Amino acid sequence: MQQYTPSQQNLQAMLSNLNIAGLKNKILFTLLMILIFRFCAQIPLFGINAENFANLAAANNLIGFLDMFSGGALGNVSIIALGIGPYITSSIIMQLLAVVIPHLEQLQKEEGEAGRRKLSQYTRIFTIVIAAVQALVFVIFLLKTARGAILPDVNLITFAIGSIVILTAGSALTMWMAELMTERGIGNGASMLIFCGIISKIPFYTKITAELVSKNTSLQPGLLLLLAIFFATMVFIVIMQESARKVIIVNPRRQVGNKVYGGTNTYIPFKLNPGGVMPIIFAIAILLFPTTVLGLVGQANIPNETLRNFFITLSNFLSPSGIAYNLVYFLLIVGLTFFYASIIPNLQPKEIATNLKKYGSSIPGIKPGKPTAEALDKILSKTTFIGAFGLGIIALIPSLACHITGITTLQGIGATSLIIMAGVALDFINQVRTNLLPKNYESFLKQ
Repeated sequence: MQQYTPSQQNLQAMLSNLNIAGLKNKILFTLLMILIFRFCAQIPLFGINAENFANLAAANNLIGFLDMFSGGALGNVSIIALGIGPYITSSIIMQLLAVVIPHLEQLQKEEGEAGRRKLSQYTRIFTIVIAAVQALVFVIFLLKTARGAILPDVNLITFAIGSIVILTAGSALTMWMAELMTERGIGNGASMLIFCGIISKIPFYTKITAELVSKNTSLQPGLLLLLAIFFATMVFIVIMQESARKVIIVNPRRQVGNKVYGGTNTYIPFKLNPGGVMPIIFAIAILLFPTTVLGLVGQANIPNETLRNFFITLSNFLSPSGIAYNLVYFLLIVGLTFFYASIIPNLQPKEIATNLKKYGSSIPGIKPGKPTAEALDKILSKTTFIGAFGLGIIALIPSLACHITGITTLQGIGATSLIIMAGVALDFINQVRTNLLPKNYESFLKQ
């Protein structure tokens, strides 16, 4: 009989676990979608000189900021240059509308899977509309400001119409890949695509930072301080993502024949950051749309000088490196964290209290029914308040550190990117653990 070393046994156990619940296939499918997304990000639009556009975009901070979240797709003027942005914006708007429009709220909460499918269909349609509008704005920017990136022998009318259609279709393709990844892969598809886009830009930011520090050695202490702040930020992000307030639940005992069931205490976890990375992603999507439009309109050749100066001033006011942008960003993160906590189905105090009363369970020292709902609402409000402000502060610290140290080349992978990367990585690990639970139960039953 062949003998295996401990390392070989561990490797075989790991490979065996990957086959449980189709985990290996889910991971491979996710990787396949990521490869297709990265391949599409390298295919430029017809009639575009990507190198000329890269030179024009190098001096534009807004385009560089947008390019990071598209994984270089915007910088390459690829067929998926709009990225996952229109889909995220559409999802935000539909979730907000579901709060104020009774029909949409009914679809979301009362009609089960059929209602959610119909709501998803509305989101897809609205995504196409938003993508078409953004494609139109981007093509106007190319024709007005980045004309040098268009090949000279290209018919401009054909280029404009074709580019709008292709960019809209590319956004639909990205949305389709994101939904497939969520359904058949591991993790949230939209978050995974943004994660991969951020990762793909890290070598670029590392290179330009190394060149900057090598030319100016006095920046080396600042770089070490900045990296230490980035590391500390990552630690706090993980703490924020994993921390939870556990509310103890006392379950009643039931006697069936000579056996007694139940009676054990469980708990309900209220996470400090119930929305994960979604408040960050939503805040960026909300901010980038007006700043993008303002930036592009401000650079266009508007005949009225007063109007042109107004757009330029407003664009600079909401620049990603400005104080106003960071203040609005902080407030959006706080507000969206509360909003996301209010729409998560398993975090509704009234429903939790109703279910606890139905099964005879209770919180120690609190009466069932309305008092339980009020107590849970207070707990949820306190934990969400701590999480929202903590997340907002964490989101600002690395950006401020970049300005203090003078190393602004790493601002692209500041707190926003760090939070998204850490959050998506933790979500991925948690979903892998969830898929491995059947293996643990199977091992338990065999004992």
